[in-house]
Amino acid sequence: MVLPLVAVVAEVDWRAFPALVTSEASMAALRLSLLTSTCSTAVCLLLGVPLALVLARCSFPGLRLLRSLVLVPLVLPPVVGGIALLYTFGRQGLLGATLEVLGLRIAFSTAAVVIAQAFVAMPFLVLSLEGALRARGTRYEQVAATLGAAPSTVLRRVTLPLVLPGLASGAVLSFARSLGEFGATLTFAGSLQGVTRTLPLEVYLQRESDARAAVALSLVLVVVAVVVIVVARGRRTEVL
Repeated sequence: MVLPLVAVVAEVDWRAFPALVTSEASMAALRLSLLTSTCSTAVCLLLGVPLALVLARCSFPGLRLLRSLVLVPLVLPPVVGGIALLYTFGRQGLLGATLEVLGLRIAFSTAAVVIAQAFVAMPFLVLSLEGALRARGTRYEQVAATLGAAPSTVLRRVTLPLVLPGLASGAVLSFARSLGEFGATLTFAGSLQGVTRTLPLEVYLQRESDARAAVALSLVLVVVAVVVIVVARGRRTEVL
């Protein structure tokens, strides 16, 4: 597992490295990746936190099926996920025609990048937060409710502060997964410079025209991945 990373580092042209990673195309891809990954992480937080609370705190028929569906993006090939999104939000898709009437065109836009990234990244946040919620239990929440706190107050003042390290860990992992997303993005959003061409797509294109640039940008993604893993493991240790 280490050898491929060593190979990337050994292959980098260190003399040209600054110029390669700061070219106009590379910087545009990096800016777009950071922007869309931040937005997709926000979407994951908005939708994933309630979902994790339901999985960890509720009991109803179909709960196991719901948990299984949450895991689907983890095992689904990204290209298949992109096709599914395309036939959902595309011009001729399940919701695409209605969105077109409303003047909203999702496929092959920056919004499509955010949706594709959120689709593949949300399970990381949900699983991390659900695990943290189960580890903490419900004792403090029950005490707060006994003292007269409203459910919203319990959630805001007790539940979320207790699982904040787990929430932060899940958010970091979601951001990293969004930053590295390739297959679903290419299928659903395409590769338009400055619009949908994220850093992984730029690496793929540079591989055909300038191998040195592809290796340099790959190293940037490797460094980001290592930093994210270190941060996420630190947060996970705090949870334990």
